[in-house]
Amino acid sequence: MDILRGYGIASEADDFESANDAAIETPPMVGADERRMQVRAYNYWASLLGDRNLPSIEDLSPEDLEDFGPYSVLLDFSTGLDNPAVVYLGTALRAECEISGPIQFINDVPARSLLSRLTDHYLQIIANAAPIGFEAGFLNQRGAEILYRGILMPFSSDDQTIDFVFGVINWKEVANRDVSAEIDREVEEALRSAPSAPPVAPIWADGPAADEEFGTLDLSGMESPAEDAPLVDWLALARDSAEQARTSEARSHAALYRAIGLSYDFALVTIARPEEYAELLENSGLKVQARAPMTAVVKLVFGSTYDKTRITEYATALDHARANGIELGAFGDYLARYDGGLKALVRDERAQRRSDSPAKPDRQQTARAAMKAAVALDPFAVATDGDGLAVVVARREKDGSLVIVGALPEGSDLSQRAIVAAAG
Repeated sequence: MDILRGYGIASEADDFESANDAAIETPPMVGADERRMQVRAYNYWASLLGDRNLPSIEDLSPEDLEDFGPYSVLLDFSTGLDNPAVVYLGTALRAECEISGPIQFINDVPARSLLSRLTDHYLQIIANAAPIGFEAGFLNQRGAEILYRGILMPFSSDDQTIDFVFGVINWKEVANRDVSAEIDREVEEALRSAPSAPPVAPIWADGPAADEEFGTLDLSGMESPAEDAPLVDWLALARDSAEQARTSEARSHAALYRAIGLSYDFALVTIARPEEYAELLENSGLKVQARAPMTAVVKLVFGSTYDKTRITEYATALDHARANGIELGAFGDYLARYDGGLKALVRDERAQRRSDSPAKPDRQQTARAAMKAAVALDPFAVATDGDGLAVVVARREKDGSLVIVGALPEGSDLSQRAIVAAAG
């Protein structure tokens, strides 16, 4: 799930812990127009913020939004979280879902309709208190395969409580599979009857020898790029593959996995070409983060403005490949064979990192140990409030006496609460 915070689309911390597992698998492409609709809707929401925590519902009139109003729905939570009211439903969305009668509540939304895919996410926006973008595909009530992209945005009547959610969604219907198969057969037949093309070198050879050590690359086994090709050629190949994965109508896992595999190959070559890599980074305005070195690689290949959630996911996948010593030219196939694919690999990698991380110190035990070892304070040095009161930490010594080893700041809220608690 893409969580949109502040005024930037799909904001995500570079640390792998902040990525959301729900959006790891890249769905088939919906299209640039649909993405622009999502961005325009977000920009509209942001324009209503002003200096408020949340946009006011008083400023929202979906029926007046000619751009994306017909593709929108407005939910009212004043009736309760379990079954919010549907107070507005755009004409285009209504027609796609084949809804002719009134829709009063979420429970009235037809199952397997596009509207149900939009409203399925509404509780997540309450938890995140920020716009949430999402994209996926499904079979609708007509049995048609639908690819969709949507965004949910919070609104408030008092600038504190999220009591309205405004959703915008766009979609496209995938061609019938039988029709697609027939087109494929016709293209294949046309290619067979066409004049033979001159032989071309494969994009990748079989890769380096099995005993090649990671980090000491022998590029003689690679037919493309050439052995002495500059690093920028490796980057160009990876970028071309990423663009194909991004613009391919099928947006298949195979295309994505190949792009990630070539990104990993580029990452390996950067180790052997550190000076060229540094120059590429400088020209692109990027810096390598010590805690996430593969992030810069992914940004170089997919673009620094690419969806930040997926940048983090792909970088995590590259980290996994490096940690497991995957050879040059082999990571794309490795991803395709991994049980559960990219999503499962990233999930497993994060779980492994969490298990490898040292346990966080117990703050309570640390504080108690500090108080046990603290030097006794002079009672006359302890500050008191206007009534001569102070909240202190005392320690009993071996001889049975009590000494002061700590004190709360004078006039702090915590000290006032402690005084009230002690009195009553």
